[in-house]
Amino acid sequence: MMQIAIMLLLAWAMGDMMTTLGADEFVATLVRDNVAAWSLPLLIFLVSCAISFATGSSWGTFAIMLPLAMPAAFAIDAPLAVCVGAVLSGGLFGDHCSPISETTILSSAGAGSEVFDHFQTQLPYALVNGVLCVLGFIVAGLSGSVIVLPALLLVQIVGLLTFKRLSPTN
Repeated sequence: MMQIAIMLLLAWAMGDMMTTLGADEFVATLVRDNVAAWSLPLLIFLVSCAISFATGSSWGTFAIMLPLAMPAAFAIDAPLAVCVGAVLSGGLFGDHCSPISETTILSSAGAGSEVFDHFQTQLPYALVNGVLCVLGFIVAGLSGSVIVLPALLLVQIVGLLTFKRLSPTN
């Protein structure tokens, strides 16, 4: 657990350092000049996924991305709630998919399985959710409405129940 605490501390320090250096203003200016408002939530989601997958830390991703995403959303008048949701979703998705994530390592240890085996079994489920998130952030970015995301969650639940009902039972 000490390694997890150290990683979080370093991620928060990096987030503070980036804010002190003006990275938030730099990213906001870069986004304002080059990114359409509807695509910002999707871009934030994908970058958050990559950071979280590479580091294995969702909280570290939040500490890095939130100070960058919020000024960028304000700069181009993108839906702020959708952009914050993109950071949170991307961080959790990448962390869940990462074989070096503390949650993957602890879950596999608790289940008594190998880390890579646990990673392989959870990846298909996470990828389905990731595809739904991509679609949701595209639609939410275009519409500017946060209602799209709970609607996709409802579609996912109905699809899961339908799949369960159609699956053969032993």
